[in-house]
Amino acid sequence: MSQTPPREATPPPWAALSLIGLIFLNMLGFGIIVPLLPFYAKSFDAPAWQITLIFSAFSVGTFFGEPYWGRLSDKYGRKPLLVMTILANGLCYLALAFAPNAWAAFFIRLLGGLFSGNGSIIQGYIADVTPPERRTRQMSWMSAAWNVGLIVGPGLGGIFAKPSLGHVGFQLPLFISAGLFMTSSFLILLFIRESRQRDESNTFRPNRWAATGEAARHPVIGRLMLVTFLVGFAFTGIEAIFGLWTEARFGWGPRQIGWAFMFVGVASAVTQLFITAPLSEKFGQATMLAIGMAITVVCIGLQPFSPMGTTTIVLMSLSAIGQSVAWPNVSALISETADPHRQGQILGLNNAMGALARVVGPQCAGATFPISIHAPFVQGAIMVVPAIFLAISAGRRARAWREAQAAQPPP
Repeated sequence: MSQTPPREATPPPWAALSLIGLIFLNMLGFGIIVPLLPFYAKSFDAPAWQITLIFSAFSVGTFFGEPYWGRLSDKYGRKPLLVMTILANGLCYLALAFAPNAWAAFFIRLLGGLFSGNGSIIQGYIADVTPPERRTRQMSWMSAAWNVGLIVGPGLGGIFAKPSLGHVGFQLPLFISAGLFMTSSFLILLFIRESRQRDESNTFRPNRWAATGEAARHPVIGRLMLVTFLVGFAFTGIEAIFGLWTEARFGWGPRQIGWAFMFVGVASAVTQLFITAPLSEKFGQATMLAIGMAITVVCIGLQPFSPMGTTTIVLMSLSAIGQSVAWPNVSALISETADPHRQGQILGLNNAMGALARVVGPQCAGATFPISIHAPFVQGAIMVVPAIFLAISAGRRARAWREAQAAQPPP
């Protein structure tokens, strides 16, 4: 099988930055809505279990969407799938503004999550136009754009939301969010060049479940997918109970929690913009992945012993830095070792593991929190420890794979 994916006039490497800049509009729109969701759901007089259901619906949709859109983009090209999924996501936010009840909001969020599962298409585009040695840099900038969107977006949502008006008070932020998604879709249609031509070959593309088994058996990809799940399980579980934990420990309210997450977002964005790529290019992707996991374990494990809120924010920020030097390397290593004809599908399967972790992690953290308010942190640290060794092992296997590829005669 050819190791060169089907391409037409391949866009230059800076095209990835252009796409990341336009995708920032999506991330900004997402950031506007996420902090408002609990209050939006309450406007329907929804009980707590329905509010958490509306939250989890998005991740469930993403779990199914990521491999599906990635697989289609491998065959039909990245651009049409990006334009379609982003436009559909904007329409879902528009529909959310007119949802008549909590159940309608649940199904709209489920559908929105399905169309939002297009991260594999974006990562596939970056892999198409970027040489392997620079992919971590581009992946980290994509993650930075995400974090900046989550820093700026909640502030905009807070300015335009009027909870005192009930359900109607959330329509303007939802309109703005929908408009940002639709604008992004339109600009991608006009200005972003396709990175690969329609694949008319008879290359076999297994269905999701067969591909999952194949990826799990891969010496590099299988280990990295497990890393994605373990760390996502730990981190999202802690995020889910963080407000309750800080309230119990320090008497914090929404304002203090908002400031804490702002510091975390800034730490992540700065790390991904200026630190992740140089370190990975100097010391190796797998090495920085393992170091990032180790930093995360230490910070999560120390959190129950933090004597004050300031220490908590410092540990959270350091943990975010550990995550930030680690995660872009996962996508870069997968894109390098996956079949070029199926990069989107394999990246989608990895993203789906993250989505599954976002569903399971908060539920497990919520189950252990009543036993001890510190239990989710202990649970999270224990879950991340194996990820350190999986990262080291994946790095060794990836190095052997590169040597094997270099030893093959040219086609």
